[in-house]
Amino acid sequence: MKIALLGYGKMGKTIERIAEERGHTIVIKAKLDTAYTITDADVAIDFSIPEAAYNNISNCLLNNVPVISGTTGWLKDYDKAVNLCKAQNGAFIYASNFSLGVNIFFEVNKVLAKLMNGQPQYNVAMEEIHHTQKLDAPSGTAITLAEDIIKNSNYTNWTLDNPNPKDIKIDAKRIENVPGTHEITYQSNVDTIQIKHTAHNRDGFALGAVVAAEWIIGKKGVFSMNDVLNIG
Repeated sequence: MKIALLGYGKMGKTIERIAEERGHTIVIKAKLDTAYTITDADVAIDFSIPEAAYNNISNCLLNNVPVISGTTGWLKDYDKAVNLCKAQNGAFIYASNFSLGVNIFFEVNKVLAKLMNGQPQYNVAMEEIHHTQKLDAPSGTAITLAEDIIKNSNYTNWTLDNPNPKDIKIDAKRIENVPGTHEITYQSNVDTIQIKHTAHNRDGFALGAVVAAEWIIGKKGVFSMNDVLNIG
């Protein structure tokens, strides 16, 4: 399989290594100023920056190249990408986190939120920690976790500031050399319930993106990691 890497930072380099270990060929390594012909690739993996993500995705879809995107911070244009994918009969997966473990963690979070709903003695809060080079805060993963709690509870919003009773407080920290940690805490006066995912390196994110790229070949539509993993 010939893969285009749209974004060639630390994550792009990790994806390159994982993809080559799985027998694939990287035919495009695109930074912001790189000229390339997207049709040279069988599939594209976008880990770029928020300002470039939609253009990268639309270029793939307009040229009938399936595209996987893990860039966060661009979701104001997500519906446009979905509509374009449908109009072009293309193939597209966006995930706030491609780690196979994190996507299982997403499902655990939903189940726990449902179980805790109707237990008003517990207050929920979240902490996420990432490396200092991460541009957005909170992380896309933290937003997904918060939105899934909101869908399955009486909470209505998330915030980085002082929360109202119906807000989920997210404490976003940036610490050198931390790939990604997400912890959700339900606390009452008598006990505390916590679930936590800790990434030890970037390999899990890269592997998930490559697995998604392998899976989407030959398919048409807008998909998620739940489709790739057959969960949820």
